[in-house]
Amino acid sequence: MAKLILSMDSLVLKEIPLSKERTTIGRKPHNDIQIDNLAISGEHAVVITILNDSFLEDMGSTNGTFVNGQPVKKHFLQSGDTIELGKYRLKYFNDAPPAAEREDFEKTMILRAGTTPKAATAPTDETLSPVAPVSGSAAAVPASAAKPAAASAAASPLGALQVLTGSNAGKEMELAKSLTTLGKPGVQVAVIARRPHGYFLTHVEGASFPVVNGKSLDAQAQQLADHDVIELAGIKMEFFLKN
Repeated sequence: MAKLILSMDSLVLKEIPLSKERTTIGRKPHNDIQIDNLAISGEHAVVITILNDSFLEDMGSTNGTFVNGQPVKKHFLQSGDTIELGKYRLKYFNDAPPAAEREDFEKTMILRAGTTPKAATAPTDETLSPVAPVSGSAAAVPASAAKPAAASAAASPLGALQVLTGSNAGKEMELAKSLTTLGKPGVQVAVIARRPHGYFLTHVEGASFPVVNGKSLDAQAQQLADHDVIELAGIKMEFFLKN
């Protein structure tokens, strides 16, 4: 499991396992990692963990968020990265193998309104196009999953999405991967995770949350039911289970 080690002036203060999908950091008491210091904003940053991957997002903090000495808005965390918040340091550790070494490396996809879908490598039947990993102001989310997780998910019914609006209306994509990222960078991004007990939609980026059947989601993962209608980045999609 991934974890953060909080320290100040080389003195370790706390170890935080990243067991939640959203781990908030800030000065206010409701944060998962509270740092009671005036240099830290009330709601400073958040670490989102999906399967084996974690990424950091600055929440519009006053003094900014730094990783390895560089200011970031969004950053895909790699084991050994150091998050810097004022005088405090959060060292990120993850014992999962790097994505490039995993046998079941998942593609990161995105729906682009008004464009023709492209394949990630060679032409395929997929209706989505790949997005670059998050770094600095980039807004897509790299995704990967360990082989056992993918094998477990394979036992559940296969889900799919059908685009209902926009230039890609009628297009269909099977959700065979452990993790699929959807949305529009800089506007709204969400992920659909395939788990042994179903499919779950989680908000990743954007001021507004995805809408399912006319109801806005919150920060928690939402399990999808057959024929749910998802509204994301101005596009409507129907989720359904295939026989």
